[in-house]
Amino acid sequence: MSIPARIKDDLPFLTSLRRDLHAHPELGFEEERTGGIVARLLEEAGITVYRGLGGTGVVGTLQLGNGTRRIGLRADMDALAMPEMAERPYKSTVPGKMHACGHDGHTAMLLGAARHLAATQDFSGTVHFIFQPAEEGRGGAKRMVEEGLFKLFPCDAVYGLHNMPGLAVDEIAVVEGPQLASSDSWRITFRGTGTHGAKPHLGRDPITAAGTFLSSLQTIVGRVIDPLQPAVVSACFLQAGDSKALNVIPDIVEIGGTARAYSPDVRDQLETEIGRLAHGTAAMYGIAVDYAFERRIPPVINHADATARALTAAGSVFGGKVQTSFPPSTAGDDFAFFAQNAPGCYVWLGNGPAVDRALHHNTAYDFNDEALGYGAAYWVALVERELKV
Repeated sequence: MSIPARIKDDLPFLTSLRRDLHAHPELGFEEERTGGIVARLLEEAGITVYRGLGGTGVVGTLQLGNGTRRIGLRADMDALAMPEMAERPYKSTVPGKMHACGHDGHTAMLLGAARHLAATQDFSGTVHFIFQPAEEGRGGAKRMVEEGLFKLFPCDAVYGLHNMPGLAVDEIAVVEGPQLASSDSWRITFRGTGTHGAKPHLGRDPITAAGTFLSSLQTIVGRVIDPLQPAVVSACFLQAGDSKALNVIPDIVEIGGTARAYSPDVRDQLETEIGRLAHGTAAMYGIAVDYAFERRIPPVINHADATARALTAAGSVFGGKVQTSFPPSTAGDDFAFFAQNAPGCYVWLGNGPAVDRALHHNTAYDFNDEALGYGAAYWVALVERELKV
């Protein structure tokens, strides 16, 4: 495995930095402290800094030589609104907030790479270090794009990285094609006519309609979507009536959930079919229905050329430990908005065994500091090979 000596020497600092970020988590669009640390360290390294995209976003630009190629490297900075239950010296100091997805590690690794590249200056071209706020469902990437990220910082390719428990820290997965699913939300309100529970014939029962809808929902994936195309539809919210009024049939039932797909066509199909089922159920029971489908995050689909370039860089660091076959995730990542604006590649960096089964978004999760050197080395290799002198 090839980790540059300068990065190895920097690991005590990067580890301390990562643990400091872990102890001071900030939610999406609130990353004032984190963004300030990022900006200061970039400026100290001699990198030009631009702040304010997406509110708390930070972009560092390093341009060397006469190379014309421009690439972007992205790290997300935000934490999650959940308590940290595991005891560790650098446990979250903020009640109800923790770094449960490793964005503290992502930030530290990209800073480590930036410091190294600024010091060695062994490339020719332009690299934009993109520190993104609000990846965790709050729309940080989309907002950065809408506020002009790629107009201010044009990129010929853009790259993302996420830690993956279960892969060893000296392993990385680089795979062409779909990596993460679209992440969309849907809401349905069945509107009936409330009545006495003993006299259902005098009303229009939305609860019975909701039961029919829910029992039929999985037929969309099981009988409508092409079985060779992965998709997920889940109902995750149900609200009706009052537990203190068990003899009252309510007027309305609210249902909400998520829809996931890897292709734009299947994504469109899910939106159409959930609505068709909702309206058909309402018609069957003679009630009204409101239906809304919110397109939140597109799928992350790795571009062939960008993936080939990432694979070359990964091979120089991880050797035979590069995996080119790895299952995609039904989770989502708004890196997808960046990859809609430039050829993109999103890779999975090993985070070691899942200690006590604590995977992402678990109250005991922690980023593995042993991965810091490998992640920083991957970023450095990618820049030095993409932007050869």
